[in-house]
Amino acid sequence: MPSSNPKKVVLGMSGGVDSSVAAKLLKEQGYEVLGVTLKVWEEEDEAATSKRWQERGCCKVGIAKHVAELLDISHQVIDTRESFQRGVIDDFIGGYLQGTTPNPCVRCNERVKFGGLFQVAEQLGADYIATGHFARIQHGEEGTPFLARGVDTKKDQSYFLYRIPAKWLPKMLFPVGAMEKCQVWAEAEAMGLPVDELKESQEICFVTQGDYREFLKEHAPQAERPGNFVDAEGRELGQHEGVAFYTPGQRRGLGIATGNRLYVQRVVPDLNLVVVGPPEDLDTKTCQVADLNVFAHEKLLEGQRIDIKFRYSAPPVPATLHWHNEQSMRVTFDRPVRALNPGQSAVFYEGDRVLGGGIIQIPKTSALISPDSRSAKVAPLESVSR
Repeated sequence: MPSSNPKKVVLGMSGGVDSSVAAKLLKEQGYEVLGVTLKVWEEEDEAATSKRWQERGCCKVGIAKHVAELLDISHQVIDTRESFQRGVIDDFIGGYLQGTTPNPCVRCNERVKFGGLFQVAEQLGADYIATGHFARIQHGEEGTPFLARGVDTKKDQSYFLYRIPAKWLPKMLFPVGAMEKCQVWAEAEAMGLPVDELKESQEICFVTQGDYREFLKEHAPQAERPGNFVDAEGRELGQHEGVAFYTPGQRRGLGIATGNRLYVQRVVPDLNLVVVGPPEDLDTKTCQVADLNVFAHEKLLEGQRIDIKFRYSAPPVPATLHWHNEQSMRVTFDRPVRALNPGQSAVFYEGDRVLGGGIIQIPKTSALISPDSRSAKVAPLESVSR
C-alpha cells in the first residue's frame, strides 16, 4: 500500500456514487488521487438543471467537484465531446440506421473513457488509472493480471469493459469492485453525500428524452422512413415508421392487429422491411461473433466450452465456439436463447474471468422479398439455426 512515496492515480469521476466512493477508498489507501471528469455531452439546459440529479446525464460535474473538495484531492474537467461524438454518438446513430442495436457504454469505455484517462495519466506521470466500475483486476499463477467480474454479481459491469486492451490491465484499479452495492451506499452516506438524490441512472447518458427513438428523430431525421411490416412469408401486415425504431424481440409499439402475438424478428434496411413473427421464432442456438477483443487466446481454442453473456442483464449461457478466422467465430449455445440483437456484445467468461468478446453480427440472408412483392417468402437465415 502506498505510504511514504504515494503512487499517483488518475480517477475518472462521473459525479456518481460509485466513483465518489472510489475516490474515498483510494485516498484512505494512501494514493495521491487526481480526479478527472470527462465532459462527453453538451451543457445541461435550464430545464435539465431544474431536475434532481438522477434525472440528468451520467456525468455530474458539480458532485464530482464537491467530492474532490471534501476529500482534498485535485480535480479537473476535460472536454472530450468531439471524440464522444465521433466514437459513440455517430456509432449509435449509424448502428440503428444499419439495422443493429449498438451498445454505447461499451464503445464509450473502449474509445473515449479509458483512453482519455490513460492520456491524462501519461501527462501527469501517474502510475494507475481507476474508475468506479463494479469489476476487478485479478492475477493468475504467473502474476499476469486479468479482468474479472465484480463481487456483487447483480451490479457487475465487466460486460461493458471487455474491449479494453490487455496491455492496460496492469495499470488499472477498480476500488469498489470487491464490494457489495449496499456497502457502497453506506460509504456514500458516511461521506455526507445526498444519497436520496444520487439514484442510479439506467438510461443512456445522452438520451435525455427517455427513449432512443426520440433521440434518433431529433438527431437523425433520415431514420423516419416508413416501410412495411411483413411476416416470414412476405405478406404485408402494416406500416412501420422506419427500421431504426425496431429491434429483435420488440412487441410493443408495432400497431399490428392480427389476433396473434407478434414480435420483431429482424429488420432488413436494404429493403426497408421489418419482419415479424411468433415468439418461438426468436429462439436461436447459434450466432456469428466478430470484431473480437481477446484477453486469453489459450482459453479460446477451437471447440472450447465457455460461458457467454449476450446481454448485460442476462445470465451467462454455456456455449461452444468454432473459429472462422482471427476476428470471427461461430458460437453454439447449449440451449436456445431468445432475441439476439446484432450489434450487441457477446462476452466470454470462464467463471469470473473475462476471456474476451465481440460483436454479434447481422445474420446472412438471401431475402427473396421485395417492396413490390406481397407473397414472396423470406429466405431462412444462414447463420441462425433453431
